[in-house]
Amino acid sequence: MTRISSCTTSVIHDDILEERRFTMSTNAEYDLNVILDPGLSETQIQSEKDAVEAQVARAEGEIVKLDEWGAQRLAYPIRKLNQGYYLIYRLRLPPSTPKVIEANLRQRDNVMRVLVVKDRPEWHTLKKKKEAPSEAATAAD
Repeated sequence: MTRISSCTTSVIHDDILEERRFTMSTNAEYDLNVILDPGLSETQIQSEKDAVEAQVARAEGEIVKLDEWGAQRLAYPIRKLNQGYYLIYRLRLPPSTPKVIEANLRQRDNVMRVLVVKDRPEWHTLKKKKEAPSEAATAAD
């Protein structure tokens, strides 16, 4: 019986961690906005959600978060409808797959609009507040 030393297992463990870091660094975060027909039943909405999950799984991605806004008024009519059922996904995907997912979802009958946007870190940063002139003058003295 062959015995693996603790040194060998730590090397294997380090290799697995490095591989995970590499795959995590190559995947980017995206926002996927899907507008569905507002007249869908709960089972039809669930089947559309399952279709999105299947597309993401096929692309070797991960759904980080789902915001289900429900039926909302549209800014302009789409297919002569004034309302749509909104699903907002946060995804982690390889860089080549968002366009494929978007194209596949556009072909579904109940999907009215699809938009995939790459998340950028600078959109989440807050601007620093400028110091009041009196505070800046006292700090300089």
